[in-house]
Amino acid sequence: MTAQSILWAAGGTGFTFLMTTLGAALVFFFKNKISADVQRIFLGFAAGVMIAASVWSLLIPAIDQAEGSGMPGWLPAAGGFLLGILFLMAMDALLPHLHAGAARAEGVASPWKRTTLLVLAVTLHNIPEGMAVGLSFALAAQHAGNDPALYASAMALAIGIGIQNFPEGAAISLPLRQEGLSAGKSFLYGSLSGIVDPIFGILVVLAAGTIQPLMPWLLSFAAGAMMYVVVEELIPEAHLGEHSHPGTLGVMGGFLIMMILDVALG
Repeated sequence: MTAQSILWAAGGTGFTFLMTTLGAALVFFFKNKISADVQRIFLGFAAGVMIAASVWSLLIPAIDQAEGSGMPGWLPAAGGFLLGILFLMAMDALLPHLHAGAARAEGVASPWKRTTLLVLAVTLHNIPEGMAVGLSFALAAQHAGNDPALYASAMALAIGIGIQNFPEGAAISLPLRQEGLSAGKSFLYGSLSGIVDPIFGILVVLAAGTIQPLMPWLLSFAAGAMMYVVVEELIPEAHLGEHSHPGTLGVMGGFLIMMILDVALG
């Protein structure tokens, strides 16, 4: 893996982390939590972005990469996808975390504070996002002279994930403020929930560089992990309550924006 691949991955995941930080900074301007309908729109939007990204930015490039190396395209696409799902299922079952509005924490029993568990809930689903953005930019760097469309796809993915990370940062910092933390600590925790983006983004790029044939598997792995988050968490939470229209509109909006970005930048 070249230094350019790592730099591009760091830049892409750094942008998504920055957007989380900017969203968390809203705690200095607002004290109230985001309304339920707005929160459903944001959750739905994140789901739409991640669905589109899983297909266009991860699975399709994984198939192309595999076929280019003489391997059946479906093998790493299906195998990596399944492994990504199993990985997030295991993390979800083992890592203590608490979703906003939930009465009880999930995962292994832990003495950790409620505020820590709230942050870990968002941190958990930021892991596949960081992997996806990092791998997309690393793949683009590898083929910078031959396939500029890969860079456009990586840019679209980073922008889409960044857009949905902005309200995500606020969705952490504002509830923490309501829990009694100071504005500064709420901002810090909200910001740090996104630090896993560059950490896992760079780590997975380093792994792909160590064993190059792993790239199609890792791309599909990130897609499977993202889809697990969408199906297990984002869509159900976006459709809580009597009216599901805000969440549905969010899903459609996120998917549409990702499609436009991918086509326009490509």
